[in-house]
Amino acid sequence: MTNLIKVVFMTALLPVSVSFGSELMVAMVSLDEATKQVRQDSKVKVLGAKTESIEDRKVHVIKILTPDGRIQYQRIDAETGRLLGRDR
Repeated sequence: MTNLIKVVFMTALLPVSVSFGSELMVAMVSLDEATKQVRQDSKVKVLGAKTESIEDRKVHVIKILTPDGRIQYQRIDAETGRLLGRDR
């Protein structure tokens, strides 16, 4: 009987933990973290950074100077940290 109570209790908690786990996956990437990611991934100099809303999404826009002297903008998804593209 005690084991049955434990199983019922754990089964009741399962949806809560799954829901809680999925909320953790949606954690935001800060502008500072995105800037550090750009610095680590390439040999560029960061000239500036800001967060914008593009199509109802938070996007970090990092202004960089490439090794060959060109200015570019890297866009990073603030929710996932994924590189969205580079504007030239």
